[in-house]
Amino acid sequence: MLAVPAALTGAFALLPLVYLVIRALERGPAFAWGVVSADRTAGLLGNSLRLTVVVVVATWVLGVSLAWLTERTALPAARLWAVLATLPLAVPSYVMSFSWLSAFPGISGFTGAAVALSLACFPYVYLPVAAVLRGADPALEEAARSLGHGPWRTFRSVTLPQLRPAAVGGGLLVALYVMSDFGAVSLMRYDTFTRAIHTSYRASFDRTPAAALGCVLVLITVALVVAERRTRGRARYDRTGRGSARPAQRMPLGRAARTAALGWSAAVALAAVAFPVGTLCYWIAVGNSATWAPGPLWEAAVATVGVAAAGAVVTVLLAVPVAVLSVRHRGPLARTLEHASFAGHALPGITVALAFVFLAVRYAEPLYQQWPLLVLAYAALFLPLALTGVRAALLQAPESLEEAARSLGRGPFATLREVTLPLAAPGIAAGAALTFVVIMKELPATLLLRPTGMDTLATRLWTHTDNFAFAAAAPYALTLVLIAAVPSYLLGRHRP
Repeated sequence: MLAVPAALTGAFALLPLVYLVIRALERGPAFAWGVVSADRTAGLLGNSLRLTVVVVVATWVLGVSLAWLTERTALPAARLWAVLATLPLAVPSYVMSFSWLSAFPGISGFTGAAVALSLACFPYVYLPVAAVLRGADPALEEAARSLGHGPWRTFRSVTLPQLRPAAVGGGLLVALYVMSDFGAVSLMRYDTFTRAIHTSYRASFDRTPAAALGCVLVLITVALVVAERRTRGRARYDRTGRGSARPAQRMPLGRAARTAALGWSAAVALAAVAFPVGTLCYWIAVGNSATWAPGPLWEAAVATVGVAAAGAVVTVLLAVPVAVLSVRHRGPLARTLEHASFAGHALPGITVALAFVFLAVRYAEPLYQQWPLLVLAYAALFLPLALTGVRAALLQAPESLEEAARSLGRGPFATLREVTLPLAAPGIAAGAALTFVVIMKELPATLLLRPTGMDTLATRLWTHTDNFAFAAAAPYALTLVLIAAVPSYLLGRHRP
């Protein structure tokens, strides 16, 4: 029942890879190998991996620390800080880069790209870690403390193992985002695989070099997914029952610790939310070219919300069978399909878009330049976001409840509908909201696949930015941030 739809999802996610292989081998394996083995490719690989490692470590520090402060300490106004920690999801990486670059021109290059991507991506770690801290059984930590373990030893031996799947899964999403990001590295003028692929596509009609570089990105993606799965192991993270039906006792903070915690939370919120929004407001206020034309702005906003909602629904529907199979029926098939589902997320949006153009023109011409093709491209790009959310919820859902339902005569489909999916509902909702926000910000695929005459907020923003009309771009950027802030706010405010 699960294998067939999961296999269809895996095959769908591999479509961009099929295109890459066809393009990469178009001029023969020797030419492709020459591109991959060139010295410049080694330099791009080093740049990409260095940026990825730094951003992942930074997002772990930011995400885990803020999740711990807002969920397990007596931090004043914890709910407010929890909401502010999710709002950077609403800020596209290219908007984050532009705001910092316009204020500090000397920050361009590796430092600027690392700062912008870290501030834009740390909610991918914060959200799953905070969810685990909210749902974890406090009795386990209390038992450790009663056995003589101090706070740090309890955190290291009891709490941290429960956080590991969420933190590593969030880190995987951050790594894939960094490997595929174009806006931030382009504005900061830092050479990575993605920027080199875009340059190759724009500089020549020969797309073989870009396809060969894209294949390298796929191999890196496979390595990252395998590494993440190995860290997950075969441990179980669910309760046998509801456990202690009460929240964990919050750790009191002394005056110095409270001041430090508030200062840290405020500094992150200022850098990741207040500063980019303030920059946009500044450009609107002082720029002569800023125009709040309500007609084009409204049309772009409606189109953005429509395609993002459709993309989120399709992506979640594709992700559910793969997530259930990977958590409840571990084996070679589940492992292969899970790895296949991550293939598109590490590829630049332009590569995935060109793959769907290639397939539509050759095999499904009526879909060319129609919104369903754009929605399918979104699903291929962002399938791991929904998959990670559903999987994290299932890892904490007790499998014994499903076994009890089967023992009472429920069939596989009834058990899935009545037990498994309700248990995974919070993860499904979180995955859908996260996917909706990220789709709103997607730029390269939207530029290439949108129907004729349709513009989204991201495409209007990029058009003005590309012409250096920053003040004219500011209204579209601010509207994009405000709309995306709604689901980001709901993600941060959802508390038991």
